[in-house]
Amino acid sequence: MTTPLLFRTGLLACVLLATLPPLAAQTFRERLQQAREASRQPAARAPALPAGARALRDLAYGDDPRQRFDVYLPAQPQRAPVILFVHGGGWENGNKDNPGVVEHKAAYWLPKGYILVSTNYRMRPDTAPLDQARDVARALAAVQKRAPEWNGDASRVMLMGHSAGAHLAALVGASSTLWREAGAAKPRGVVSLDSGALDVPLTMENPPLRRIYDTAFGRNPTDWVAASPYHQLTRDAVPMLFVCSSRRRDACPQGRAMVEKARTLGVAMAVLPQDLSHAEVNRELGLPSDYTKAVDAFVQQKMR
Repeated sequence: MTTPLLFRTGLLACVLLATLPPLAAQTFRERLQQAREASRQPAARAPALPAGARALRDLAYGDDPRQRFDVYLPAQPQRAPVILFVHGGGWENGNKDNPGVVEHKAAYWLPKGYILVSTNYRMRPDTAPLDQARDVARALAAVQKRAPEWNGDASRVMLMGHSAGAHLAALVGASSTLWREAGAAKPRGVVSLDSGALDVPLTMENPPLRRIYDTAFGRNPTDWVAASPYHQLTRDAVPMLFVCSSRRRDACPQGRAMVEKARTLGVAMAVLPQDLSHAEVNRELGLPSDYTKAVDAFVQQKMR
């Protein structure tokens, strides 16, 4: 009898998890769960918003159906600063309204008078990470252009992203070529939520997660460098805050390496380690905590 596909898939996942070191296995489990959630249809229920807030959905910033973003407006925006959020999903999954992407961030920042934009982008298998970053830069340009329509301040836009989205946001923040080619102005900063791909060549030397990274970045070292925030970092880079899970081996060291290189270039960057899982770093941002206060302090400082 032929083994059912679901059983074979589950068995393979169990074997893979059993062979990974504990920290890598934890991250891999989270990535599997994230992929399962991202493969579903967008959430049937829209994220709950604070009183008086409203959403503008599926606004286009390009011709591809995947080049869309949702805009969450506070009750009475007045020259409102804007946070542009880039979801994760391993460069091949995810959606701008997946559970955990918007809810707590909207609940925290909208009452403070911020506009929150959550963007989609083209993904693997047809779109490489560097072109995904170009999509993020295009979304940035579109947000800056349209911000006055929403009573937003086009001069105060900050990028924020989680996981793969954190890598893409950091790449745009590191490489002025990306946002300039998109016709965008310089963003105020980047909040990178637990990226393990700030130094892509270094990341590609990590065998436990090679399958995930091979799918995203391929096997050409030239492509790795072109898509690596660390290698694209210049004096024109924007200030960045690297939130990292202290339960992982890769994210915090790569964030510290970015900070050290940025220091030699005269760009202000910082690392914020958190005793949270990879998923929790994203999901719990916006809940009452010292973590949320620390991120908010960075955002407020750079939005002045």
